Amino acid sequence: MTFITCLFFGFVIAVSGSIVPSFLNLTVVKFSLKSGQKAAYFLIAGFATVLFFQANIGAYLSSILMKNSEYISIIQKIGTGILILLSINFFRLYVTSKKLKKKVEIERSKAYFHGIGMALLNTVAIPFYFTSISFLIGLGYFEYTIQNSLYFSLGSTIGSFALYSVYATVANKIEEKLAFIATKMDFILGCITGVVGIGNVVYFLVTG
Repeated sequence: MTFITCLFFGFVIAVSGSIVPSFLNLTVVKFSLKSGQKAAYFLIAGFATVLFFQANIGAYLSSILMKNSEYISIIQKIGTGILILLSINFFRLYVTSKKLKKKVEIERSKAYFHGIGMALLNTVAIPFYFTSISFLIGLGYFEYTIQNSLYFSLGSTIGSFALYSVYATVANKIEEKLAFIATKMDFILGCITGVVGIGNVVYFLVTG
């Protein structure tokens, strides 16, 4: 496969996975409103760093886990537990701080490592990339090699950074219109992670 093809698929899949509401892109909006656009970019850089490796892992697992589906279930159960804990934490933040605080400057390194930490908690990323790449392999559009995986991961990193940057930019430009939503951001994040987590629990109970 060519460099451009792998880069393109990585970019498109990352954008399609990041465009829907999730705790990562909503965290970018929240961070941009509270700490400014520059800090949000460093947060996004932290996301992108982890996503590069998550895409690589997803590509590798696509060639391994398809033959060992029981491991997928274990990963999903661990991810479900983390999502439920995140949901509880977001609701806690909403209850303890309902008012939108003024912008607070934050160190770039702190924003970057915060982004890394948040992205590591996003256990949905690896199964998402695994599923997407497995789909491409099934259609004959992707062949796993270390080189192709790196190209794909580079494209996904660029795609994620670009889309999250749009969220950060838009949040600042329509800050006044987002003021009400911003005060409810932790509640919204709690609902999203909670619904996904509970949905996974129901799925396991039904299929188990």
